[in-house]
Amino acid sequence: MEAQYPNIYHDVIERCRKGDTKAQFELYKLYYKPMYNVCLRMVGNEVEAEDVMQEAFLNALTKIDTYEGKVSFGAWLKRIVINRSLDQLKKRKVKFEELNEKIPDEEPASLHIGEIQMEYLKKAIQKLPDGFRVVLSLYLLEGYDHEEIAQILGITNVSSRTQFLRAKLKLREMLQKEELFEYN
Repeated sequence: MEAQYPNIYHDVIERCRKGDTKAQFELYKLYYKPMYNVCLRMVGNEVEAEDVMQEAFLNALTKIDTYEGKVSFGAWLKRIVINRSLDQLKKRKVKFEELNEKIPDEEPASLHIGEIQMEYLKKAIQKLPDGFRVVLSLYLLEGYDHEEIAQILGITNVSSRTQFLRAKLKLREMLQKEELFEYN
């Protein structure tokens, strides 16, 4: 199998394929923090995020032979983490509803965020309803476009956009109550 995507951790991944437990722990240490952050943004709860992380890593190590190198290992692992996070949300009976509304022509005003206020922003995002938080996280923080989000969540492109805009409006409302940000 010839990898199409050069990976700086190729040797560690290859040792994991051979069942090397030290390499598995090394891989875990390399990817734990960013993948935990993905989980936390998705599920919104530290304890659940930790559990999801463990499941995702076990799943990834079990299926490491299916990693073909067509994308970076981090991207491959992130997809597993996101899928496990969505599974956790489904256990909570979170539903991503189809919204057949017209998307407003105007986007909400943009935020001007200082470093100190970033912590408040992160906390506010965690307080968003699950559907809003997930779409906002996938779009803004994970870099997926609305078509990809729609496919991941099993909703329409319009629903993804509407959820995203509603999330931004709700976030803006929450932050205005705190009077933390100026809007233009």
